[in-house]
Amino acid sequence: MNRRFKAISPFMSATEPNNINAFDAPDDPTLPNQAPHAPVLPSEVLDALNPQPGDTYLDLTVGAGGHCALIARRIGERGRIVAFDRDETAISLASERLKSVLAPVRFIHSTFDALPGLIESGDVPQADVVLADFGVSSMVLDNERRGFSFKADAPLDMRMDATTGFTAADWLNSVSEKEIADAIYYNADERFSRRIARRIIEARRASPIETTGRLAAIVESAYPPPARRRLRIHPATRAFQAIRIVVNDELSQIQRLLSSIDVFLKPGGRFACISFHSLEDRLVKNTFKTLRQTGRYTLWKRKPVRASEDEMATNPRARSALLRAIARIEDQSVLRRR
Repeated sequence: MNRRFKAISPFMSATEPNNINAFDAPDDPTLPNQAPHAPVLPSEVLDALNPQPGDTYLDLTVGAGGHCALIARRIGERGRIVAFDRDETAISLASERLKSVLAPVRFIHSTFDALPGLIESGDVPQADVVLADFGVSSMVLDNERRGFSFKADAPLDMRMDATTGFTAADWLNSVSEKEIADAIYYNADERFSRRIARRIIEARRASPIETTGRLAAIVESAYPPPARRRLRIHPATRAFQAIRIVVNDELSQIQRLLSSIDVFLKPGGRFACISFHSLEDRLVKNTFKTLRQTGRYTLWKRKPVRASEDEMATNPRARSALLRAIARIEDQSVLRRR
């Protein structure tokens, strides 16, 4: 059974413009979700991974189980699924959604960067197909009590795993002005990062910043009125994204995962990543470029694949999704698995 990638032109160099500026449309916690728990790029993910009967599938961010259900139908009862998520609520929803699938499913409540250790210990098998969806799930963004959104005033939490780690309030009320400014600038390309950090420090001197509504108001107050009027998004959107990335150690975890592809992917296997902003996509792009240059991997497509106009119309959060995939070559003479 052949699994061929088309021959492609060399990947873009690290110095070539990315032509992706997802900071123009960062994760927006105010965006209405017209398709709750809908997996983004479903047909494109199936095309990239091409799951076959009997495959072992690793879903590194199972969420509500949308992608997992699609792939489970392809791999059938002879397949095997291991599904990760750091959010216990997601695992509960996914386990309910996947009750009827034929392949056995094992859920692991953990960050995906734990995967290499689990593979090396023999606790989790190497996989034929692997998917990592780096986006924050809609059910987390829509749950006002989780503190990701400023649609309503709520405790400033932002943890994807509510059982461990420090909250956004813990971080904002303890670190230096420079740390706040640097995080907001580097994680969200926020041009007013220094002004925002200064306002946060001034505000917390009066009393700790503990709610999403207060933080959003502080960030908005740091924006000059002319800049505020030109914005297409709420002034606090970028700052909220940047703080969320810090609280959940998102970029470092992605880096650790990408550095271990040889560990978790079988020869002949395929690995796909869905990113939602340019920081994530750049990590994936550069890693895949390096792997391709070894001659042991081949790319699915040279450029990231985006959602169709039809999908974006029904699922607005798909508008910033970027899909890339890579295959590990089993036999250096052919680009196929079996």
